[in-house]
Amino acid sequence: MPTLELSYAQQRAQTQQLFIRETLRTLPDSCGAFIRAIEPQTTPLTRSAYVRDLRLFLHFLTNEVPRFGSIDPVLFSDADFNAITVDHIALFNEYLTLYARQDDRTETNQELSKMRKLSTLRSYFAYMFKTARIDRNVALLIDLPKIREKPILRLEIDEMARLLDIAETGDALSERQQKWHERTKARDLAILSLFLGTGIRVSELVGIDIQDVDMELGGFLVTRKGGDQVVLYFPDEVARVLEAYLRERNEIEALAGHQQALFLSMQRRRITVRAVENLVKKYAILAAPLKKKISPHKLRSTFGTNLYHETGDIYLVADVLGHSDVNTTKKHYAAMTDDRRRAAARVVKLREED
Repeated sequence: MPTLELSYAQQRAQTQQLFIRETLRTLPDSCGAFIRAIEPQTTPLTRSAYVRDLRLFLHFLTNEVPRFGSIDPVLFSDADFNAITVDHIALFNEYLTLYARQDDRTETNQELSKMRKLSTLRSYFAYMFKTARIDRNVALLIDLPKIREKPILRLEIDEMARLLDIAETGDALSERQQKWHERTKARDLAILSLFLGTGIRVSELVGIDIQDVDMELGGFLVTRKGGDQVVLYFPDEVARVLEAYLRERNEIEALAGHQQALFLSMQRRRITVRAVENLVKKYAILAAPLKKKISPHKLRSTFGTNLYHETGDIYLVADVLGHSDVNTTKKHYAAMTDDRRRAAARVVKLREED
C-alpha cells in the first residue's frame, strides 16, 4: 500500500519530536524527566521551546558562571541545580539581553522573549522542587519582566485596498520583481486576502492542504496552535481570488511530499513561514511606506480590528482569532472600546443648542 502523505501539522510535530529527542541527549536526565512530565498537557511546539530554553540556560551556566564552568551540561546533577542561586538567575536575565550563540552569532531578547525563557525556568524549577530533586525553588524569587503594551499596528482601509491592488496588478514593483509577478500574483493575492479576510495565523496558512478547502461551504479547515482543528469561513471577495488561485494550483505538479500543500513556493514545495513574511513585507512597504513593520501578524490585527468595529463583539473576535483567553483579545482591542465610549459621549446632548 502507498504511504499516506503526512499533513503539515503532523510533519511539524515529527520534526519537533526529533529535535526534542536529539537535544535531550545533550542535557541532564532531569530535563528529560521534566519534558516527559509535561507531555500530556503540552504540544510538541511548546516542549521544543522549553528544551531550547533549558539548553540555553545550561550553556549560560557552564560558560558564564565559574562555579559551573568545569561541568559538562549533560552531567549536571540535582546537587548542581540545588546550588543555583537567585543571583545566577538574575545574571541569566541580564545575559539574555545580548549574548553570543553557540554558532557565535549575536542574539538579543526583548521583554516578551525574556519572560518566556524565565517562565520555562519557573516551570522546570517547580517540577524539580515538587519531585524533591532540589530543596528550594529560587526561580520563584525572580520577577518576570514587565511587558510594555504597544499600540496595535494595522492597515487602514485605503492601505488595505492599495496592498491588494499592488498584488493584483504588480504596479510599483521593481522591474526585477515584475518578472516573477505574473507567476505568483494569483498565489500572493490569495494569501494576502486570507490574512485580511479571515485573520488566519501565518503558521496556520502555510499548513493548509488543498483538501482542507471547501468552496461550496465557503470555509477551510485549519489546525490551531494547540492542535485543535476548526473551520474558518471566508467572505465572497476572498472566495473569488481563492478560486482563481485553485485553478492555477491544480495545474502545478508539486514535488514529492508537497503534493497536498495549498500554497507552493517557486520551487514547488510547501511555502514556508519565512517566505510568507517576506511576501507580506514586499507588498506592505509599497502600500504603507510609513509603517515599517507590517507582518502577517499585523494583517491579522487589521482583520481583528475591522471585525470588532463592525460587530462590537469581543467574544466573536476572540473565537475567530483563536484566542484561548478572551482577556488576551480585550487587552489588544481595549483602545477601540474606549473609542466607542467617546463616540457615545459625543452623541448625547443635555440641552438643545440655540
